[in-house]
Amino acid sequence: MSETDHRPVARGTETAPAASGSTPPGTWETLNRSQRDSAYNNSGAVADGARIVEGWTRDSAKLRERFSGTVDLPYGPKPRNKWDLFPASDPSSPCCVHIHGGYWQTRSREDFACVMEGVLAAGFSAAMQGYTLAPDATLTEIVAEVRQALDWLAAEGPSRGIAGPVILTGWSAGGHLCAMALDHASVRAGLAISGIYELGPLRDTYLNDKLHLTDEEVATLSPMRLPPVDKPLALAYGAGELPRLTENSRAFHAFRAAHHGAGALIPVPHANHFTVYDELRSKDGILAQAVVALARA
Repeated sequence: MSETDHRPVARGTETAPAASGSTPPGTWETLNRSQRDSAYNNSGAVADGARIVEGWTRDSAKLRERFSGTVDLPYGPKPRNKWDLFPASDPSSPCCVHIHGGYWQTRSREDFACVMEGVLAAGFSAAMQGYTLAPDATLTEIVAEVRQALDWLAAEGPSRGIAGPVILTGWSAGGHLCAMALDHASVRAGLAISGIYELGPLRDTYLNDKLHLTDEEVATLSPMRLPPVDKPLALAYGAGELPRLTENSRAFHAFRAAHHGAGALIPVPHANHFTVYDELRSKDGILAQAVVALARA
C-alpha cells in the first residue's frame, strides 16, 4: 500500500496531535509511514513494557493454578477458543469478563489473569476468553469468536459457578472487541480500556500487515461508525498514553454522548498503556471501582 493512499476516517480522528515523544503535528495524510507506525506503537512508547508483561504472565500463572479446575475450557474448535473461569463463592455474583489486547495479533488470555485480582477481591467472578489471532483469523472472524464465547458462557457458565450478570471489559484491542460485543444479550455494561474505535487509520500502519482490513471491515467493525449500543459503556485511558489512543477514547466518548449513550470517560492520571492496568488489578483502583459501579447501576 502506498504511503500516499488517502482513506476517509471518522470525525475526530483526522489530526495527529503534538505531544512529547509523539508524531509531529499535521493531518494524518501528511505523515510518512514511520510516523504513522509510531503513532500506534505502544511497545515502542513504553520502555519497560516487556518487563511489565513478563510480570503479568508470571503472576497470572499463579492465579490460574488456584483455579486449575476451571481454566482451558473450550468454547469452539480452534486452539485459542478457550475460557479461563474464576468463579466467586456466590454463583450469582456479577462476572467481569475480560478480553485481552495485543492489537488482535499477539498475546493470549494466559498473560492477563492477574488483572482480575481487583474484581475478585470485590467478590465478583471473573472470566478470560481467548480468540484466534491475525493473520490466522480476520477481524470479522475474531469479533464472531468473541460473540461465540459469550454464547458459551451464557449457556455453560451456571454449571461452572458463574450465573451472574456480565460486565464486559477489554484492554487495547480488547477494548475494541468490548465495544463490538456490548450488544450481546448476556452483557449488562462495559468498560473499554485504551481501545481503538476507528479502524481506518490502521490501514496506513504496520498493524495492517497482519490484519489486512477491508473496506467493509472498516465500515462495519469501527464502533465510531455504528449506532451506539444502548447500554452503559465506560471508556478509560492512561493520561500518559500515545496521543492517537487518548484522542480515540475521547472522540468515541463524545460520539456516544452525542447519541445519549451512558458511560463515564475515565482518564487515569500518569498511567501509560501498560500501567493503566494497575487501576484494574487493585480492588481500590479507579477501574476496578468502575466495574463495581457498572454492576450496581
